[in-house]
Amino acid sequence: GPAAAAERPDPARLRPHVVLAQENTQIRDLQQENRELWVSLEEHQDALELIMSKYRKQMLQLLEGRKGEDAEPVLKVHQTNSVEIESQIDRICEMGEVMRKAVQVDDDQFFKVQEKLAQLELENKELRELLSISKESFEVGREDLPD
Repeated sequence: GPAAAAERPDPARLRPHVVLAQENTQIRDLQQENRELWVSLEEHQDALELIMSKYRKQMLQLLEGRKGEDAEPVLKVHQTNSVEIESQIDRICEMGEVMRKAVQVDDDQFFKVQEKLAQLELENKELRELLSISKESFEVGREDLPD
């Protein structure tokens, strides 16, 4: 009857909630992906540091095994390679910083959406209470009317 129809939620009122739920899911997925990328980036940085230290050790051993004049060209190559590798490490560190900031922005956005959702839920509850009070007072008013 009419009471059952009034209980059924209006589809138009559901939409913001559904959209927020979808956004929450997307944000959670992004956060998970960011965490995975983060771990991957740290693994790459560790690997590069390891490669650099092994490379330096090999170069030192090579230089110790040669006489002064033989060592000159090797030293030049070493310096060039070192600069190149160090700049790559710097670039990776910069990318890491950018990713760290992106993760922070995603987290902030997620909390904003959570906050908005809580506000909407509270507002919805208050409106329902007001609606039920006004229905009750309307029914009481009708009872007072003569038949």
